[in-house]
Amino acid sequence: MKKVAIIMGSDSDFDVVKPAMVELKNYGVPFECKVMSAHRTPELASRFALEAKDNGFGVIICAAGMAAHLAGVIAGHTTLPVIGIPVKSSLEGLDALLATVQMPSGIPVATVAVNGSKNAAILAIQMLALSDETLSDKLLQAKKDMIDQVVAKDAKLQAKVAEL
Repeated sequence: MKKVAIIMGSDSDFDVVKPAMVELKNYGVPFECKVMSAHRTPELASRFALEAKDNGFGVIICAAGMAAHLAGVIAGHTTLPVIGIPVKSSLEGLDALLATVQMPSGIPVATVAVNGSKNAAILAIQMLALSDETLSDKLLQAKKDMIDQVVAKDAKLQAKVAEL
């Protein structure tokens, strides 16, 4: 199975990306987590991206706030799918969201909600599941579980409404 890389622009982003790590672990997807900066360590980030495919990665998740150029720098140096997590650090995360989502043609970055690391992990799992039937089955079961949870919540609501 291919690994997922989770790259944080700063170690202060750990609490934001932790739900992604938990989700990947729950699905049995191997991952590595690193700190790199598009601005402070551009050569390190570039080298990582250029070597990621050969190093067994299938998807790269990047979390960054403020200028949030990390996902774009990584995407510019690899053919692997890159998922950006805009981190809420200033301007309610709007600056990071816009910096992550507004990529030039030819350098796509899939972008999730501000601080949306769990969805980043699920999207990465969906990408890997295209060639992994076990992951595909786990995702299908998760969807079924969500349906069951909503149906159960609706049944509780209907009971409350009936008591009025």
